[in-house]
Amino acid sequence: MTDEPRRELAEFLRTRRTRLRPEDVGLEPGPRRRVAGLRREELALLAGVSSDYYQRMEQGRDVRPSEQVLDALARALNFSTEECRHLHSLAAAARTPARAPRRYEPEEVPDTTQRLLRTMPSPALVVGRYLDVLAWSPLAGALLGEFTRLPVTERNLLSLLLHPEADQTCPERAATVAELTAMLRAQVAADPGHPRAAELVGELAVRSDEFATLWARHDVAETTRGRMRVNHPLVGELNLDWDAYPLPGAPGPMLIVYTAVEGGPDAERLQLLAGLLNAR
Repeated sequence: MTDEPRRELAEFLRTRRTRLRPEDVGLEPGPRRRVAGLRREELALLAGVSSDYYQRMEQGRDVRPSEQVLDALARALNFSTEECRHLHSLAAAARTPARAPRRYEPEEVPDTTQRLLRTMPSPALVVGRYLDVLAWSPLAGALLGEFTRLPVTERNLLSLLLHPEADQTCPERAATVAELTAMLRAQVAADPGHPRAAELVGELAVRSDEFATLWARHDVAETTRGRMRVNHPLVGELNLDWDAYPLPGAPGPMLIVYTAVEGGPDAERLQLLAGLLNAR
C-alpha cells in the first residue's frame, strides 16, 4: 500500500467515525465519554472486525481490507452510496503499487461541442474533472461576466465562489462551495496522482481557510443536478435548475445546462438577458 492513498483512507474513516454518535447506531453512550463519535472498538464490533485490525487501518498501516470488510465498515458507518463508492476507491488506490508519474493530456472541448454551445439558447458550461471551466454558451458568458476574461488557468468554479465578493452574486455561495468541494474530493480520489488535482487543492487550501476546513471534512458527492440562485447586475435574481451530462469519450468533462421553469419570472429574466446580449 502506498503512503498517500493509505493516509487518505485512514483520514476518511476517522472523520466518518467521529461524526457518528453511539445512539445513531443503537448503542448506549454511557457515562464519562471523552471521545467524539464512536470509539474505534465500537465501530470494529459493529463491522465484525477485530479492534486491532481496524486501528491499524485508521493509523494508515499496511493492511489490505477485502471488499467484504469495506462493505461491513460502510454499513456500520451508515454510508451513502457515494461514500461507499469513495471508500472502495480509496482502498483500491492504497492497494496499487506506486508507479512512475504518467503524462496527462490537457482537457479539451471537441469542436462539435463548441458548435453546440454557440447554438444553445440556455446557459451552459463545459466543466473539467476538477471544476475548471473549459467552455461556455453565449448566455452563460453573460452570467459569468468578468470571469470569462480571466486567464485559462484561473477559470475554476471553486476559485470563483471562494472570491471575497462572491456572496453578493451567489446568495447560497457557502452551501455551493461545500457541495463543489465534496465533488472535487470524489474526483481526486479517482486519480490521486493527477498534477492538476494536487495544484488546485494546494492553491485553494493556502488561499482559503474555508476551503481548507471543508477539505479536511472528507465529504464526498457525485452530484449531477441541483439548483443555483444568482443576483445578476442587469436582470436581478435568477433561480435556475442545472443538470450535468458527461461528454462522449473518455471520463472527464461534463456539460452543465441551466434552465428555468417555462413561463415563470426566472425564464422571463433569462430572456431579457438574452435580448440584452443580442443587442450588443
